[in-house]
Amino acid sequence: MEEKKLTHITEDGSATMVDISEKEITARMALARGEIQLNLETLRLIREGKMKKGDVLAVARLAGIMAAKKTSELIPLCHNIQLNQVKIDLEIIDSLPGIVINCQIRTLDRTGAEMEALTGVSVAALTIYDMVKAVQKDARIGNIRLIEKHGGRSGDIYNE
Repeated sequence: MEEKKLTHITEDGSATMVDISEKEITARMALARGEIQLNLETLRLIREGKMKKGDVLAVARLAGIMAAKKTSELIPLCHNIQLNQVKIDLEIIDSLPGIVINCQIRTLDRTGAEMEALTGVSVAALTIYDMVKAVQKDARIGNIRLIEKHGGRSGDIYNE
């Protein structure tokens, strides 16, 4: 089996940012998902708009969008890409119980948007945690993963 060359490591072992200048600009999409487990009473307070810090879902949605836009500033070797769309969907699920967070990114660029989608989900979840911690100390963030991606040399990936 042929050994794969690591793209973010130089021959002397130093971390480096990959040169994507020769890659073709293509349409790309990435969808990530995660969840935060909450108790039913906390979900009730969120639904009824009774959390002291305000509208949990609206604030988490904006935080996820803002975070996706800042991904290259947070992840050292991540390229700064032009985001055409950042869409955050939050769904309260009583059977979880908790909130499922989806972040979809669309771009026309030379590299993928997986990290932006994962960052959007992560920060939306952290924002929910911050907003509910006064009423629930044991909220759990988890199961953050890439669901699908389209475009680029590696083609389409589905992980669901």
